[in-house]
Amino acid sequence: MVKQNDVLMQYFEWYLPDDGNLWKQLKDDAAHLQKLGINNLWMPPASKATGSGDTGYGIYDLFDLGEFDQKGSIRTKYGTKDEYIEAINELKEHNIRPIADIVLNHKAGADEKETFKVLKMDSDNRQKALSEPYDIEAWTHFTFPGRQGKYNEFEWHYYHFTGIDYDARNDESGVYLILGENKGWADNELVDSEKGNFDYLMFTDIDYSHPDVIQNIKDWARWFIETTGIQGFRLDAIKHIDAKFIEHFIQAVKDAMGEEFYVFGEYWQANYDAKRNYLEAIDYEFDLFDVGLHMNFFEASNQGANYDLRKIFDNTLMLHNPWNAVTFVDNHDTQKGQSLESEVKEWFKSLAYGLILLREEGLPCVFYGDYYGVEGENGHEGYQDMLNALLYVRKHHAYGQQTDYFDHHNCIGWVRLGNDDHPDGVAVILSNSEEGWKEMNMGPANAGKVFVDYLNHHEAEVTISENGSATFPVKAGSISAWVNKEAHYS
Repeated sequence: MVKQNDVLMQYFEWYLPDDGNLWKQLKDDAAHLQKLGINNLWMPPASKATGSGDTGYGIYDLFDLGEFDQKGSIRTKYGTKDEYIEAINELKEHNIRPIADIVLNHKAGADEKETFKVLKMDSDNRQKALSEPYDIEAWTHFTFPGRQGKYNEFEWHYYHFTGIDYDARNDESGVYLILGENKGWADNELVDSEKGNFDYLMFTDIDYSHPDVIQNIKDWARWFIETTGIQGFRLDAIKHIDAKFIEHFIQAVKDAMGEEFYVFGEYWQANYDAKRNYLEAIDYEFDLFDVGLHMNFFEASNQGANYDLRKIFDNTLMLHNPWNAVTFVDNHDTQKGQSLESEVKEWFKSLAYGLILLREEGLPCVFYGDYYGVEGENGHEGYQDMLNALLYVRKHHAYGQQTDYFDHHNCIGWVRLGNDDHPDGVAVILSNSEEGWKEMNMGPANAGKVFVDYLNHHEAEVTISENGSATFPVKAGSISAWVNKEAHYS
């Protein structure tokens, strides 16, 4: 459950160093994050992956949180199991809900090879076979020798998977459909329709029609929540996983943990209808990233003054299903060099963050890379001053009735009129072209007050008229958030 003016932070980016320090850093950072108004925190995958340099999505052993000597180290990229739990506890001490990134679509880095029959499939049409059935040898047997059955004795075999991408016998890569009794891709209606059937994404693809698999994942979830005290899940790559399994799995988790256990998922599809259909398929059990909004931001940042800002919310969850929308500007997948690269240009970052942080719809997510900066050759410094200011306005001013002034191709605005606890409200205006202005009404309760731009992008002072209206300016290619100059900030 999301409350008024909640803020989520994604506390990692793709190019963090392989130093095992993130959990300790997060623990030390909890008090600062609380002060900013962050009250939900998305942590990166904590389970052992293919190696300590793995960001966490090449998942190997869900039951190893940085405790066993496997895949070349005891710790993960981010630290040890004890450090993970300490970070979670510290977040909870500061009233920040810790949310775990869980990777349930696939496994990687198997311990032994097995021989079994497959069909080689067309990688662009997963319904089209390119071969007759034949034997391959592939890495599908997961024994977890470093853990030796502690916490769970289940071993994974080829028949627990639907597909794989490497034939070790012939040293050949491709998309291979594993054959056997009751085998095959998930039903077309339950996964994304791209490539004919997008059940298969990468590595060894988990078969959620297998009862032993379903039981093992349920056993893991119970163990994981009890062990860590986590209070939410971010679900990775759900458009590739049987939607009915996900619905029932999350329903069982929420039945056990209560509605306060918050869940949201990554369904990477910009098309609104696809996301609406998925929400219907899962009976609205959890929220989704608003990928369509991110892509609108990306296009707006590239088109400049040619982009019609009145259409910035077209084809988005924020417009059609605002309380199912997790809104974001960028994340680890959209960074430079990544498969979904679509990084919003720097000049538009403040406008985009204003559009998610200062409105009432959706749960806005602040990206670690935008706040603290990005490491490496694709790196850049963070935008802390800008984000601190926007977060402050959200925490203290962005409340109450919202009225939109989306009446110009290049200049849009809106007002929030405040409430009893935050009576001053805010007037927001942004331009993707030349300097502009907009007459907006802050209500008679603000008559006579002097408003200033808290973001310090504009130096003017604006006096509210007797009927509550005023003309609010904005600089070229900029955003301003106008608040009561005399407001007493807490």
